[in-house]
Amino acid sequence: MKIKANDYKPNEIMKIIREWSELTQKEFGKSIGKAQRTIQGIELGTSGYSMKTLLEIARVHHLVITIEKKK
Repeated sequence: MKIKANDYKPNEIMKIIREWSELTQKEFGKSIGKAQRTIQGIELGTSGYSMKTLLEIARVHHLVITIEKKK
């Protein structure tokens, strides 16, 4: 599956990634060393996350992050 991240808000991207993983917020958080409340806050948009966190998620959940320059 593939998404164009520019079309989504950061909290929506996190929720999509978690749902692709077929994990609960608690399970997903545990897989990347974060609490369920942290994942919940990110998905609600009340908390943010860093590129470092996104890269860790990609590593753990076998995702590819691609940055492409528009032509």
